Amino acid sequence: MTEHLRAATGPPDEYVEAEIQRLLTEDPAVAEQGITVVRREHGLVLYGEVESPHRRDEILRRVTENFPDVAVTNDIGVTRAQAPTGFEELP
Repeated sequence: MTEHLRAATGPPDEYVEAEIQRLLTEDPAVAEQGITVVRREHGLVLYGEVESPHRRDEILRRVTENFPDVAVTNDIGVTRAQAPTGFEELP
């Protein structure tokens, strides 16, 4: 799922990128080490995988709440966290 938020006038600097990465790893409400922040021409892109759509939305909410003037593209995927419901047939 790719979601674009807010249009900024130019790319954020490396300090903003580092501050967002720190927020993702050190904020107890987020604590995600598997999310990568990448600077692009017109903003930042969040890449990675989380266990639920709710978690993905919460991460994006925290980033946009703390950095309202930064254009953010959410490219965080959701992985299956439940146990498989069927049996795998091996040859």
